[in-house]
Amino acid sequence: MKAVYVRGPADVEIRTIEKPTVGRGEISVKMHACGVCGSDLEKIYGQYSQPSMRLGHEPSGTISQVGENVKDFKKGNRVFVHHHVPCYSCHFCLHGNETMCQKYSETNLSPCGLAEEFVVPEWHVSHGGVIKIPDTMSFDEAAMIEPLACCVRAWNKIKIKKGDSAAIFGAGPTGMMHVMLSKVYGLNEIFCFDVNDFRLSFAKKFQITESIKSTDSMAHEKILAKTQNRGIDIAIVATGNLSAITQAIEFVRKGGTVVLFGVPSKDAKMQLDVSMVYSKEITIVPSYAASEIDTMVAFKLIQENKVEVKKLITHRFDLTESKKALEYAHQGNDAMKIIITNSETLN
Repeated sequence: MKAVYVRGPADVEIRTIEKPTVGRGEISVKMHACGVCGSDLEKIYGQYSQPSMRLGHEPSGTISQVGENVKDFKKGNRVFVHHHVPCYSCHFCLHGNETMCQKYSETNLSPCGLAEEFVVPEWHVSHGGVIKIPDTMSFDEAAMIEPLACCVRAWNKIKIKKGDSAAIFGAGPTGMMHVMLSKVYGLNEIFCFDVNDFRLSFAKKFQITESIKSTDSMAHEKILAKTQNRGIDIAIVATGNLSAITQAIEFVRKGGTVVLFGVPSKDAKMQLDVSMVYSKEITIVPSYAASEIDTMVAFKLIQENKVEVKKLITHRFDLTESKKALEYAHQGNDAMKIIITNSETLN
């Protein structure tokens, strides 16, 4: 079977390997769809700060094999699979920091989500890492559960009130998920910033947000004019570009919140006007990844059509075209969400 690997900086390889065997308590899933994520691109083209270099953590598919002692799943079930599952009993988990759990970082799919078939460990199977999806939900939509869950986790970390204002810095796929969640959560004035004209135009089609170019010299004045001269309540930085953090701190109101959501490169450093953070009493909240708690919320939001993630998909590539797909996503000139599919599942 085929699987995709990072061979080196900016170098992706599609290898032919043996199908992994299924052990006790495990299941094997034939991948139907897998989303391309910013962290995948950081692993290939940047300097990813996390230990895993496996590609593809947004997979959906059908169960092809069921190991001994698996009771809740059977061959043919349509599923979404989470790549990391925490223990829910350690100090981190008990404090709501599930993505900091040691078990969370140790668990993963084998060989990876970007493969014709992958094995889901017993821990995932028995601890909520596998969700059966209904026939009414496409595999493409199911592949979007994980990134939406990451967005949900970020929103759960902050205090909001209906009618608040929000600005999303970075109008990529997850940035647009944040825009859509802003509407779901009852926010009124919603702005998005980007340097990419295609993405700004794409965002306008949703008629939810005002799209502003990040380099617009009047950007701050536009924000103030729409927020009674206060500034925005919530700023979500959905890009790894550090200048967006500076802009978010500048544009957020006194007592407002800045959420660090985008994936920065390893050892990324910036100069920060701490006096502004202090005097404006700004809360800075980082949000990394998601747990099954967030995943279930995202699943329901998609199932109930409250967040129409399918509208974000602009391109699909076959697994055999993964290298091209990842390069295309990295350039990002005229693309939003890119889904990699598996032609083998159509046979």
